[in-house]
Amino acid sequence: MWECPDFYPVPLSGRRGLDPSVTGNWVKHVLKVSLDLTRYEYYTVGKYYPEKDRYVPDNTSADGWSGLRYDYGNFYASKSFYDPMKKRRVLWGWANESDSTQDDVSKGWAGIQLIPRTVWLDPNRRQLLQWPVEELNKLRGKKVVLRHQKLLKGHHVEVKGITAAQADVEVVFSFSSLDKAEPFDPSWVDAHAACDQLGSKAQGGVGPFGLLTLASKNLEEFTPVFFRIFKSHHKHVVLLCSDARSSSLKDGLYKPSFAGFVDIDLSSKKLPLRTLIDHSVVESFGGGGKTCITSRVYPTKAVFGDAHLHVFNNGTEAITVDYLSAWSMKSARVY
Repeated sequence: MWECPDFYPVPLSGRRGLDPSVTGNWVKHVLKVSLDLTRYEYYTVGKYYPEKDRYVPDNTSADGWSGLRYDYGNFYASKSFYDPMKKRRVLWGWANESDSTQDDVSKGWAGIQLIPRTVWLDPNRRQLLQWPVEELNKLRGKKVVLRHQKLLKGHHVEVKGITAAQADVEVVFSFSSLDKAEPFDPSWVDAHAACDQLGSKAQGGVGPFGLLTLASKNLEEFTPVFFRIFKSHHKHVVLLCSDARSSSLKDGLYKPSFAGFVDIDLSSKKLPLRTLIDHSVVESFGGGGKTCITSRVYPTKAVFGDAHLHVFNNGTEAITVDYLSAWSMKSARVY
């Protein structure tokens, strides 16, 4: 069953949003559907012919369950709108629960709206890019910076000085070589299979490396968001994973691993990541917004002032945190 369909134009270049009535050779169109069976959303990029009222997807991605998604985690029932004041398209999604039904009833609520995102067409014209709306930056408070931090195999470094339970983190990781990248297993028909099998604790070649969010003091609980790079034929495959399996000591929760592949050029040997942390939500934007993953988690120890944030590397290839900026985030004022 199709739910919450969306259909809108995007310009071939630039980040500008468009009114839904715009057509022409200088635009592509996006058709998105939310599928009730999988509880995920899927989209294609293609061409709309108004004289025939016909939409034809480009042959650049699968048109089905293995195709492109706005978000590879707890993200559903989204809707976009055109903002004429700032000439942008804004996407707003919903995160369902990972808590139990009984706990939902006792809380009196279930589900939460996520941070609104701006959406535009990737210069490669094969997919969309997404980024948190600029207004979010007004909630940034105290800032800490980490530069040129080298992470050897098995190392993790805590990012101190911010409220780790409510934070905005932007980081660029780099590596000197891809020679240690592991072979990509062709049986991994999707990114989730690779993440589910390996996780953040399994030592790799280039990765896993990334962030340990909502971590308890002794790491009994943590939600890792990480990259892992594989070698496949004549190209490299970049995996982004957000793994909730160690997120909580509480039993009975939905604690899946989520993952997506990142279509990114590795010639610079750098991978950027932005992660928004808000108590029970971890929203991550990998590769400048190419692959996004939202996890809904309920830690029992890593809450409020007892939550911690780390950068880590479990790969044999040394990883450098070129630059990390992290901000304590204020609560939004809703009028």
